[in-house]
Amino acid sequence: MARSTTARRGPARLRAVALIGIDGSGKTTQAHRLAQALTEAGSPATYHRNAGGRRWLGRLAQRLGRPDAQRLVGRSGVLVVESVLRWLAIAAALLTCLATGRVAVMDRYAACQYASIRAHGGGSRWERVARLGYRLFPAPRVTFLLTVDPVEAYQRIERRGTDHESMPYLHAADLAYRTLPEFGTFVVVDATGSPDEVSRRIRAHLDRLGETVMVPSARAPRPEPVQAAPRPGSGRSAEAAGATRARMVDDHAA
Repeated sequence: MARSTTARRGPARLRAVALIGIDGSGKTTQAHRLAQALTEAGSPATYHRNAGGRRWLGRLAQRLGRPDAQRLVGRSGVLVVESVLRWLAIAAALLTCLATGRVAVMDRYAACQYASIRAHGGGSRWERVARLGYRLFPAPRVTFLLTVDPVEAYQRIERRGTDHESMPYLHAADLAYRTLPEFGTFVVVDATGSPDEVSRRIRAHLDRLGETVMVPSARAPRPEPVQAAPRPGSGRSAEAAGATRARMVDDHAA
């Protein structure tokens, strides 16, 4: 009986993992942690931040005396810039993955752009255009959607102090992710709790996938066997034993 193609080729190799979610869900922290954990477990991985440049554009707007990016280039302009910059970042990450053979841990992916368009009221036309451009990219082997209550996400962002998001936008973004047609393919991870707790949830899912994606366990590696230290005087005893064997060989040869 002929074996299946999957059996002949063996288990699929993990090439890309994506972490997505609203701002403040902790995806950047978890992406860094996952890349390190995979590397330490024997699957060299690289962190890739596929940002859309919205924060950079906002800072540029403030330098030019505008309150935000939309006041600088308009809502459509922001969506165009964000879509193009994120597309370029993802393309570069995938090419790096192919060139190096390392696992690409994606901090944001195509779904983030679709959700951003919905949350900012871009309309179905903008989403269709974005999907035409982003359909060139293969789906990651696993996409983790980190979920957190928008209120907690808002508090995290405020504590971070590097940017600001409004509560209405965070609620809209949360709804956008949950209503994407790809939602059923996401692995939903509760992102509340400490970073260690969230990391364990992510790694537990990868462990459950097992040989399907060839992900080594992220648990601590087994310690190497400890060799017993030589007893005092064992070096002289070994030398004496060696000399005795040498004399026995000489006597036998004689």
